Amino acid sequence: MDFLISNAWAQQGAQGEPNALITFLPLIILFVLFYFLLIRPQMKRAKEHRQMVEALAEGDEIVTNGGVAGRITALGDNFIDVEIADKVTVKVQRQSVSSVLPKGTLKEA
Repeated sequence: MDFLISNAWAQQGAQGEPNALITFLPLIILFVLFYFLLIRPQMKRAKEHRQMVEALAEGDEIVTNGGVAGRITALGDNFIDVEIADKVTVKVQRQSVSSVLPKGTLKEA
């Protein structure tokens, strides 16, 4: 019965060690892709938001992250007063401003 089963001989080992650069190349490529597709655009958006928040001035019409639209009546270091209706003012954090609207977007009632 031995003639039906062939012997399994070990193959020759690889000559030398694999190149370290070839070994880590997929990891390097993945990091570069993450940087250009995720990290860099996020840093750019954060920089633009920081510049917008620093440039806020009284009279600007804004929208907060919660969707409240209003006109800035007073500025502080961390908080701003936003008039959302006639004689109705709320205090919000500067960082919660999501966008500045063009002048005249909010009509006087």
